[in-house]
Amino acid sequence: MITHSSVWQAIDALAERHGFSVSGLARRAKLDPTTINRSKRVSKTGRQRWPSTEILSKILDLTKETPEEFFNQGRNSDQPRSIRVPLLGLAQAGAGGFFDEEGHPAGRGWEEVAFPDAGGERTYALEVSGESMMPLYRHGDIIIVSATDRPRRGDKVVVRTVDDEVMAKVLYRQTANTIELHSLHRDHPPRILPESKVAWMARIKWASQ
Repeated sequence: MITHSSVWQAIDALAERHGFSVSGLARRAKLDPTTINRSKRVSKTGRQRWPSTEILSKILDLTKETPEEFFNQGRNSDQPRSIRVPLLGLAQAGAGGFFDEEGHPAGRGWEEVAFPDAGGERTYALEVSGESMMPLYRHGDIIIVSATDRPRRGDKVVVRTVDDEVMAKVLYRQTANTIELHSLHRDHPPRILPESKVAWMARIKWASQ
């Protein structure tokens, strides 16, 4: 039987399977970002709101899932266990209060997104905004970042400066005094930053694309 709660649970599970927050799923499906938010599922008078066929059609087309897969929320026992990791918009990451001095998630204002269990490793997610990270990362993509992995040459990294600038780059070279970063976008020149100007640097482990 299809119920109000089962439909919305299926949407939540769909977003989780594909590495999106519900608002991120809506954006990528070219819907208003708040269309499938939890706050929109019941009106102020208590009336249940159902997703339209247009909403279901667009999110299924985006994820390439069938209606049967959509409603089947069961998971095979051999699939990796998922955990909930903090999610923040990349544009917000430069604001104070969201990270500690080592680049670990802190403070309030984080949403969450599902990701395979990293075995105790401290990970978090950032949602890309704008086109500055093209061609690798597009607006609405989710990147999973390790707060404990030590980045190596050639790794894709997120860097935050002491001036609260946040950028996604490729670590090209690191010395005792400087960090050389190459851009993901060919129109942006390399950056060479003094070590003293870098608040933290974290390795990008995965991206939803």
